[in-house]
Amino acid sequence: MLGPHGHPEVSLHTHSLAEYMGHIYRGDWEGVADLMLSSARKLASIGAEFLICPDNTIHQAFGYLHARSPLPWLHIAEVVAGEAARRGFRRLGLTGTRYLVESGVYPEKLQAHGIELVRPSAAERDEIDRVIFEELVYGVFSRKALEYFQAVIGRMKEAGADSVVLGCTEIPLLIDDANSALPTLDSTRLLARAALHRAVQARPARDPPLKSGTS
Repeated sequence: MLGPHGHPEVSLHTHSLAEYMGHIYRGDWEGVADLMLSSARKLASIGAEFLICPDNTIHQAFGYLHARSPLPWLHIAEVVAGEAARRGFRRLGLTGTRYLVESGVYPEKLQAHGIELVRPSAAERDEIDRVIFEELVYGVFSRKALEYFQAVIGRMKEAGADSVVLGCTEIPLLIDDANSALPTLDSTRLLARAALHRAVQARPARDPPLKSGTS
């Protein structure tokens, strides 16, 4: 889109995961929003034009931060829902942390497109959550974990799901279209692509480079 090696300017800020998890363990989503707002203000101060958060789980805090944010955000579930609708999917399986799967983050955005959701069972949620926090975040990718995710996706397919959302940053490191029983919607990759398109659209028009020998 921007030529060889070209990409929009990118700035990153994050607080420690430990700080986030402290609030999440207590169900303190206002505290999560305060951390997100702290990052948003720092990024706004150095010239960012819009914001993304590639963590699905903490989108539960959006209701507490959206009106106070100094900049607009792209919402990861809205991006995924839009892609699902574009591809004609009507019933999505959802994988992710227990906090995400039990939340309204995805149902709300999918319902706007008339798309239904299939969730893992309670036992599946607990095991997926364990794999994410005890294995994937530490870079551990075991055959056992892969087979478990495949079994869960297979069961959701039997329950009528026609695709599956990889609703955690680390899951695509384990599961993709090549080893999944259902087409995958990689939330992290889709958000990155949406951010690229947004940034390109926001770029001011620039004069073409001068040809050699002109002034």
